[in-house]
Amino acid sequence: MEKEIIWSKTAQNQLEKIYFYLFKETKSRNIPNKVIDTIYNSVTILSTSWEIYELDEMKTSNDGTYRAYEVYSYRITYKITPKEIHILRIRHTSRNPKKV
Repeated sequence: MEKEIIWSKTAQNQLEKIYFYLFKETKSRNIPNKVIDTIYNSVTILSTSWEIYELDEMKTSNDGTYRAYEVYSYRITYKITPKEIHILRIRHTSRNPKKV
């Protein structure tokens, strides 16, 4: 069974900020494009393999539906529901996590 991928507004905004930050720092489109493509492709895999990543240990009272993984030092957090995968946030691993 395949699940639909739903990007939160927060995750969309964070992905956009990552792109523009990398573009500003590198003065190249290649690096930001590669990073964004890799993140996007890693999320696409979740539609059929949503449990391949470990539980999100930073989520307090995680009922098993919150998971997270890292790509290029970016932590992608998502929630599994019966029909969907919700991409909640993308943050650089050097930043402190929100308390949730």
